[in-house]
Amino acid sequence: MSEHPDCALVRRGYTAFAAGDMNTLSELITADAVYHVPGDNILSGHHKGRDAILELFRRMGEETAGTMQIQLEAVLADGRGHVMSFHTARADRGDRGIEIRQGLFFRIVGGKVTDIDECVEDIEEENTFWR
Repeated sequence: MSEHPDCALVRRGYTAFAAGDMNTLSELITADAVYHVPGDNILSGHHKGRDAILELFRRMGEETAGTMQIQLEAVLADGRGHVMSFHTARADRGDRGIEIRQGLFFRIVGGKVTDIDECVEDIEEENTFWR
């Protein structure tokens, strides 16, 4: 059984993120895409547009001195342009470290990501790490 194309798109994005491949990431999202980051920390908010999303990813790498690692656990599609992914994120930032389960909810239109909503296992732990 072959993987749904929307799942394959999300997996390709995870691979590009892990490699720091901003060119591939930019090809996978629309120019007006929005990434919603929950919480009350330096990354929280609505990152509107491809450039803002790529800047968010660059900042994650910069703030963690390149230590961020993502272990993808599952990718699920509904066949109607919605994909959920689940992963564990690990990173160090200064004297703090984090290992936390997260999920992303993607909206996909025309083979590109238009919207990403992030959910986290423990919002307070996430806030503490990124403050």
